[in-house]
Amino acid sequence: QVQLVESGGGLVQPGGSLRLSCAASGDMFIFGAMAWYRQAPGKQRDLVATIIRTGSTNYADSVKGRFTISRVNAQNTVYLQMNNLTPADTAVYYCNADIESKWGRGTYWGQGTQVTVSS
Repeated sequence: QVQLVESGGGLVQPGGSLRLSCAASGDMFIFGAMAWYRQAPGKQRDLVATIIRTGSTNYADSVKGRFTISRVNAQNTVYLQMNNLTPADTAVYYCNADIESKWGRGTYWGQGTQVTVSS
């Protein structure tokens, strides 16, 4: 069974920082991109950042210069360092990954972790 598990969310004051982690487990290989998305209440799920195996990254304009995505291929883990957080960053954050397993190739999602930015 392939699983992605996020951690690191919580409550933080404006201007603060959080580091999210997402670890994939199971008999699988992450052949492609890993990414972070977020979904605020009543809104669609939006892409935050992506990273491919070579380390090349891409960010939403709203987080450029504040968030940093990174991954450790040997540990099947992706991170999101979030700095200078604002209330607009409040959302459930989800990771996903392009994975190959005995069931074939597909995109898998984690269960999400809540990030709340409030004073």
